[in-house]
Amino acid sequence: MKKQYLILTYIFLIFIFSIFYFSLNNKGIYNTEDLIGKKINDVELKLFEKGTIKINQISNYNYTLINFWASWCGPCRKEHKNLMILSKLKNLKIIGVNFKDEEKNAKKFLEEMGNPFFILAKDKQGKKSVEFGVYGIPETILVDKDLVILKKYIGPLNRKEVAKIKQIVER
Repeated sequence: MKKQYLILTYIFLIFIFSIFYFSLNNKGIYNTEDLIGKKINDVELKLFEKGTIKINQISNYNYTLINFWASWCGPCRKEHKNLMILSKLKNLKIIGVNFKDEEKNAKKFLEEMGNPFFILAKDKQGKKSVEFGVYGIPETILVDKDLVILKKYIGPLNRKEVAKIKQIVER
């Protein structure tokens, strides 16, 4: 009887060790590079003001940057100055999608830091953002006039990425 418990204990320990070993070797890195080169789905977003906008309506612009942000997001504050720089480019329009945020807090954020957004939309529950492959913020997607994803940036935009975006849109 004692021998059976010992064997069961060894089997259980080997099982637990195997789970930990394979879990640690699993590369669970969030990667959406496969979206680059694909067309964005026609998602409908609620606007801060009344109404909605369908993403296919932005195809009038040469380039569009879709930025997912929130007032409570520290990295969003860090990248905001870079969005302000990009908002001055003639061939680029920026759509801001406010993610899981209170509207009054978002408006206060934009009053304090400036509003780089041509269109301001909201995703109160975060469900629409998932359709863009967004799971956290800030994330930014650069699309051309055909709504093809050219670049996807996970995390705050930095100066180097701003320079690359400028190169793309000023061609």
